[in-house]
Amino acid sequence: MPPTILVIHGPNLNMLGRREPQIYGTTTLADIDAALLDRGAAAGVNVVCIQSNHEGELVDAIQAHGWDTLGIIINPGALTHYGLSLRDALAMLSAPIIEVHLSNVYQREAFRHTSVIAPIARGQITGLGWRGYLLALEWLLAERLTANGTTQG
Repeated sequence: MPPTILVIHGPNLNMLGRREPQIYGTTTLADIDAALLDRGAAAGVNVVCIQSNHEGELVDAIQAHGWDTLGIIINPGALTHYGLSLRDALAMLSAPIIEVHLSNVYQREAFRHTSVIAPIARGQITGLGWRGYLLALEWLLAERLTANGTTQG
């Protein structure tokens, strides 16, 4: 079984492509997932993508898939600011976490400037649209190679 990278999409991300395209663009969640799956397959990595509008379902997915994953890419959506059970589920894991946001949250409303996920994440990619997910995946793939001693970082 190839190694796995877990991708978690929070509330309302299932509406990408229709939801406020002036902020989030016209790329759909299915498009993002397809790009991640293709890149993962090319690198010999299984990418598991999960979306839910319910925090408990995301926690269940983390508990089910997170223990043996190489890394986690998460766009927590609105849970970024108050999803403490989501944060605690992620904090239990040893895998690196990359937080991704399509828009630059720091150019938006003040409530979006605080993330409960950021303190436990290895890094954050914000404002680069759907490509931020691919950048996070590339970083995790490079970390995997570095950990296996096949490249220097």
